[in-house]
Amino acid sequence: MIISNLQNSSRVESLHPLFKKLFDYVKTHDLLHTECGRIELDGDNLFINNSNPTCVTADQQVLEVHRDYIDVHILLEGQETVGWKALEDLTQETKVYEKEGDCALYADRPTTYVTLQPGQFLIVYPEDPHAPIIGEGKIRKLIGKVKVNFTL
Repeated sequence: MIISNLQNSSRVESLHPLFKKLFDYVKTHDLLHTECGRIELDGDNLFINNSNPTCVTADQQVLEVHRDYIDVHILLEGQETVGWKALEDLTQETKVYEKEGDCALYADRPTTYVTLQPGQFLIVYPEDPHAPIIGEGKIRKLIGKVKVNFTL
């Protein structure tokens, strides 16, 4: 898991060939005032889910695990807390992994929490079970979906 500010994204762009493309797009478009929905940057290799969810309490949120995609959570408006727990410590699976949707769910409680402010991003790799959208009220956020193994 990596947390930083958008202005420092160049420090992590070398970690995946598609990170620079994602961050360049986010920094050059007014996505706060763009309609919610999927924004395709490179088909299924790289896309953004632009969303306006209502936050829930920590005890209402479950941990999610992905295999095929790295999530890059970018907060545009509001405040969002995201929980995390080590993959090897998960014991309470509530939804078995499904390839379509690239997600398994766990009821385990996170051991670590981070709170994002607008302009910050959080990168979670497949080995990072995470519980997003914890807080109060509605937020505006982007979830960059970066395929781990992609084809050019």
